Amino acid sequence: MDASDVAACWEANAETWTRHARAGYDLYRDALNTPHFMANLPGVAGLTGLDIGCGEGANTRELAEAGAAMTGIDIAPTFIRHAREAEAAAPLGITYRLGDGMDLPFADRTFDFATAFMSLMDMPEQDRVLAEAERVLRPGGFLQFSILHPCFATPFRRVLRDEDGTVLGIEVRDYFRATNGEIETWRFGAAPAHEKAKVEPFKVPRFHLTLSDWVNLVIAAGFTIEHMHEPMIDAETAAREPYLADTRVAPLFLHMRVRKAG
Repeated sequence: MDASDVAACWEANAETWTRHARAGYDLYRDALNTPHFMANLPGVAGLTGLDIGCGEGANTRELAEAGAAMTGIDIAPTFIRHAREAEAAAPLGITYRLGDGMDLPFADRTFDFATAFMSLMDMPEQDRVLAEAERVLRPGGFLQFSILHPCFATPFRRVLRDEDGTVLGIEVRDYFRATNGEIETWRFGAAPAHEKAKVEPFKVPRFHLTLSDWVNLVIAAGFTIEHMHEPMIDAETAAREPYLADTRVAPLFLHMRVRKAG
């Protein structure tokens, strides 16, 4: 699967994805992934940043609200349209551009930092994305990204629950099986049944790598690993939202911050 195929998948997802995410159905993002990502982010006030795979711009807006001068880029035109509409409605000084993370349309050393919220594992050539991120960062700049955890979100993953819905464990298989755009179909689990029934499931291409693959790609791109984090939901939130309780058994996400020399 190449970049044009990936773009077609995400363009097909983008309208429903935007509507459902903005309705609060992406609980993993809103209650766990983004809050932990932002809590582990260095201060960005006064810095110029690039959000790679920005989608409809929710996380880009959080970065701008933290004081960064942000640019967002995404491969799906519908995501960019929604992001620009949100910027027009409540301006934060964000520029959104249509483009490919594997071929960033920016000059060398343009940004102080870059982020990628849950986008890199959906791109077919992660080595090119990391190399491009390194290229557009200024010396000493950093990239912070989140991905599905390579060890616990393998090509086969199943949450094991008892009859009361209590999470007993996570079953994973096929850790060493690299995928080349295999399509996963799913919906946001928190969406009500009547909403799920009205729309087609998302079709998401996956490009699974092992943990050592990711570390080696980061090093090959010229970065130094500075910080890693595996977010876990707190007990109070898990009790309120049992849907998220699997992340108290094993992490679903991996966060990594890497820095360019300089």
